[in-house]
Amino acid sequence: MTLSSDSSPSTSQWKFSQVFGDRSPGEDVQDIDVISAIEFEKSGDYLAVGDRGGRVVIFERKDINEFNSQNELEQSDFVVRKCPEFQYKTEFQSHEPEFDYLKSLEIEEKINKVRWCTTPNGSLFILSTNDKTIKLWKVKEHKVKKVKEVDLNPVVSSENSLLAEKSFVGGQRNPSFANDYSLEWSENIANGTLSSQLGHAKMASIRDAVSARCRKVYAHAHDFNINSISNNSDGETFLSADDLRVNLWNLEVSDQCFNIIDMKPSNMEDLTEVLTSAEFHPLHCNLLAYSSSRGFIRLIDMRQSALCDGSARILQDAEPRGVKTFFTEIIASISDMKFATDGRHILSRDYMNLKLWDTHMETSPVATYKIHEHLRPKLGDLYNNDAIFDKFECCLSGDGLHFATGSYSNLLRIFSCGVGSEEGIIMEASKNPNRKSLLQSGTRARRSSLSNLTRGFYRQGHEISDAGRHDIPLDLNSKLLHLAWHPRTNLIAGAAGSSLFMYYA
Repeated sequence: MTLSSDSSPSTSQWKFSQVFGDRSPGEDVQDIDVISAIEFEKSGDYLAVGDRGGRVVIFERKDINEFNSQNELEQSDFVVRKCPEFQYKTEFQSHEPEFDYLKSLEIEEKINKVRWCTTPNGSLFILSTNDKTIKLWKVKEHKVKKVKEVDLNPVVSSENSLLAEKSFVGGQRNPSFANDYSLEWSENIANGTLSSQLGHAKMASIRDAVSARCRKVYAHAHDFNINSISNNSDGETFLSADDLRVNLWNLEVSDQCFNIIDMKPSNMEDLTEVLTSAEFHPLHCNLLAYSSSRGFIRLIDMRQSALCDGSARILQDAEPRGVKTFFTEIIASISDMKFATDGRHILSRDYMNLKLWDTHMETSPVATYKIHEHLRPKLGDLYNNDAIFDKFECCLSGDGLHFATGSYSNLLRIFSCGVGSEEGIIMEASKNPNRKSLLQSGTRARRSSLSNLTRGFYRQGHEISDAGRHDIPLDLNSKLLHLAWHPRTNLIAGAAGSSLFMYYA
């Protein structure tokens, strides 16, 4: 289903829709509450959010039209909103903190990625992963019967009830049993009505409940931190990728996987790049793409060989952009990439730019949108406080014509293919997105989730002066890293700290 032309984000004004987990100004945010992953389900009816505390929260789309008949709808004064609204459905603890005793390594519970699987039989299946372990969860609705005992008449004692029963049947009863109890009295005991006559009754209520059950655990297959998982279009397999390898899994087999890409050199000193993101082609189950820290995107066909890293089509921006410096390769590292629904185009995000690629054109992107060009003079300062290693995500609209990514100061940047200004639309992730953001300077703590492999590679023999760190004209503590575009309408969900904001056009 494609977006209608009259709802194009380039011509419509983006508006605030909803917020979950809103925080008051100055309120402290716990690190475990910070959102680390967002993903819409393919139909757009569900939204999954993962956080640093290892939890996965699922939101469900509300029914917009709550009127019972067309007549009621016509007579009402309400205007049916075009944008979908979501409500909380359930949450579950996906991962717990662990400790690898063999490597003396702490494994964080933080959710790196969440991905929806196909939904047979009305059940929801979702993959979630931290640095080392992937889990498959089944989320299902079911009916719960709750029984409660109610005291109907607390004033009347059980003895008085017994006497009342005997006096009621005493004038006309004929004993039919040796113990002098009547048939009616015995039937009352047998069918359970005695409790109600004694002033007690059991009442049952049925309500809907949602439960999450872990179906599979895919573990012990990655030596480095997992940065990507992606479901295949065949509905049976998925891939997982870390800094140097990509593994292929079957959803039904958790104790075996196939290594299809291996970038690890025989001598780690010869390492020149690491793998940053990987994703299956949306239409062809034999094709996938992965990006690297050198700014390359490689397209491979799994039919060509069992180990696919040797044969690939490489998408590379061959156009030189200024003088090469120590930071050139760092800022060229691709932090995220997404296939468009047509399977022909790929959207990628590096530290400075958002790029749209045509897989039939290998030498240059179709379009380049500058995000952090104003930070180029401050790369040394951004390197010293590790901000240069921030991994911003990107997303596309359902028709593939509009793109979005995040920036510092919780800014959201939206662009349209072949339309107007290179600046695009700039909004702040808040309830009033159109107000001007305050440009504040700030410092930032080192990221614990940063790959030590990548940092060590770029840190060798280089240390930049600390001067001017506080002159960076943006709030580096507030950044919009994770976001997702609704697959069927112009609705964007973005994470600012522990708050989830939604905007529509």
